[in-house]
Amino acid sequence: MFKSMTGFAREEFDEEQLSGTIQIKSYNNRYLDLVISLPSQLAGFEPRLQSLLSSQIRRGKVEYSLRLKKIEKPAAVRADPEAARALYGALNQMAAELGLAEKPSLSMLTSFEGIISFDKEGDSEALWPIVEARSLAALQDFEKSRLVEGEATSRNIDAELGRFETGLATVEAKAAEIDTTVQDQLKARFDEILPKGYDETRMLQELAVQLVRLSINEEVSRLKAHIEAFRTIRDEEAPSKRLDFLCQEMNRETNTIGSKNMLIPVAHAVVEMKDALENIREQLRNIE
Repeated sequence: MFKSMTGFAREEFDEEQLSGTIQIKSYNNRYLDLVISLPSQLAGFEPRLQSLLSSQIRRGKVEYSLRLKKIEKPAAVRADPEAARALYGALNQMAAELGLAEKPSLSMLTSFEGIISFDKEGDSEALWPIVEARSLAALQDFEKSRLVEGEATSRNIDAELGRFETGLATVEAKAAEIDTTVQDQLKARFDEILPKGYDETRMLQELAVQLVRLSINEEVSRLKAHIEAFRTIRDEEAPSKRLDFLCQEMNRETNTIGSKNMLIPVAHAVVEMKDALENIREQLRNIE
């Protein structure tokens, strides 16, 4: 099953502590390129989101954005006992010097700045489970969209591969005729150059050389094997690069057939085969 590099998903959520929208969209790219946009309050989640996205996406430029409508982070309260002890000792010493019997109370100590502090930004870590769960939900929809588009691409590639096979069948059907044409042309050439007769053994030797040089049977056999390999590789995970390399090999074999050919039907078939391969390679650029 092919998976497209282009996809889109949008996840809206509204929970007690956090509400907003997660959006994921991707485009074709040779490698994986992650672009993550987060509000400043949740910027620390970026490394974990990179890991989450890269665990499911292999290639493409992927844009992930989180937009908040509401955020209520638990306040982080911090106490400084060492500072409180030092302050308590200082206040006691001052009371003794002034002849006061009053002892510093807890409420008095906490009224001084730094003894008790409140993090106004709150504790973002408590929000990670929400962000993670909603991101996974968005990723699930994102993967579905890529599979739907990948299925359409798969059908297009199947159609073009069928065109290629039709052209190859035409070429194979004409292979024997190419051999006969080589033989006829070589005999005509010998008759032209040596009209009074010639050594038939020498002609047969030259014919054997020309048949080895111009026969397309090996190219046809290799192309059949490449087609079989194409259908095997396409079922692997993230097959686009291997299939593209295979198409390059198929194109080389097709070019070789074209350079050896001397028949018009084969020339037309080669044009169709090369066009089909180019269309397949164009479609492969859209899949992971």
